[in-house]
Amino acid sequence: MDVPDRPPRRVVVVGAGMVGLATAWFLQEHGAEVAVLDRSGVGAGASWGNAGYLAPVMAVPLPEPGLLREGLRGLPDPTAPLHLSPRLRPATLEFLLRFAARSTSAAWREGMRALTPLDRAALAAFDELAAGGVTAPTHEAPVLIGFPPDTADAALRHELDGVRAAGQEVRLSVVPDVGPPFSDRITTVLRLDGQRHIDPGGYLACLAESVRARGGRVAGGTRVRAIRFGPGGLQVETWAHPPEQADAVVVATGAWLPELARPLGVRVPVQAGRGYSFSAGVREPWTQPVYLPAARVALTPLGDRVRVAGTMEIADRDAPFDGRRLDAIVRSVAPYLRGVDLADVRDPWVGPRPLTPDGLPLVGPTRMPGVHVAGGHGMWGVTLGPVTGKLLARQVMTGRPVPELAPFHPLRGRSGRAA
Repeated sequence: MDVPDRPPRRVVVVGAGMVGLATAWFLQEHGAEVAVLDRSGVGAGASWGNAGYLAPVMAVPLPEPGLLREGLRGLPDPTAPLHLSPRLRPATLEFLLRFAARSTSAAWREGMRALTPLDRAALAAFDELAAGGVTAPTHEAPVLIGFPPDTADAALRHELDGVRAAGQEVRLSVVPDVGPPFSDRITTVLRLDGQRHIDPGGYLACLAESVRARGGRVAGGTRVRAIRFGPGGLQVETWAHPPEQADAVVVATGAWLPELARPLGVRVPVQAGRGYSFSAGVREPWTQPVYLPAARVALTPLGDRVRVAGTMEIADRDAPFDGRRLDAIVRSVAPYLRGVDLADVRDPWVGPRPLTPDGLPLVGPTRMPGVHVAGGHGMWGVTLGPVTGKLLARQVMTGRPVPELAPFHPLRGRSGRAA
């Protein structure tokens, strides 16, 4: 990477999810003038309706042998926690083949070593945002993980042993007395300390407002169609507005990343893994997140309600909302909870998580000088968005490679190395 004669003065960030907004905020820390453009609005992709976990020790590579087997079993069942759409495009088939090739224990350990530096710094990046004026709170609370008697906790313990071996602190203990919000169908509860949670929608609105208050511009309804060189430097062309001039550009469009990134030389497939969520009423306010591995569903306190999020649907990112998926979540969690009114369902949502075949994000420069990408974090864009933005902003503004980002080079090929 060439070191520029001077840092970029004006940077356009495409995408107003957690990754894009955090990148813009940290670019401002380096003195950049920023504009954030989004096809819809703040948090309109996968950021708004997710569970809101800030759980770095759970941010692990998605490809692993058990998940691959589960996906194959769920292929014919549209209500399975992991479901593959039977209408697969060639790009999706390519993704699945490469995902299967990476679903080995050795590849998982390699990916975990790459993610660990980001995981270890993830919560500190949220603290930097708070110290800099982002007033939306993060709530520290353990994650309670409940298992029915027919589901062993060995697989989760094995995964967390791998996280620990990669260099993270894992504070896991057994809860001696199982009680609410778990029903009698849950017989084992593990407690994972040192994690946090947020209201994603509220947090993103506050982060966007902080970017604006520091002189940045956040514009919704602005779909970018191309990035080119033009008079005076880079030009970000939109469908309905005059081009934006920029010294540098960051593309952080989540599951829509290939539209702009492929012409820039990024060949790693990005597949939508659609997640569904809703909020439900509760008898007593919750204070702790809950995870139900048997249902692959996460529940998080959300004011006087609880957000219920789950499923992984490998399908087109713009496919219509499938009510069967939401109904399946309700049925899957109902036996395991008490004090949750699953008849009081509000805020139904679906969002496309951006998945990569190796389970690692795409962060760094493209073949077009001055243009970078940041995306492909899978289920962990909220947890890892701020630390990604902090490291990428440093790389963009100094022109010097950041070692922690090396494994995530967007131009890496099948081997995982930069092309």
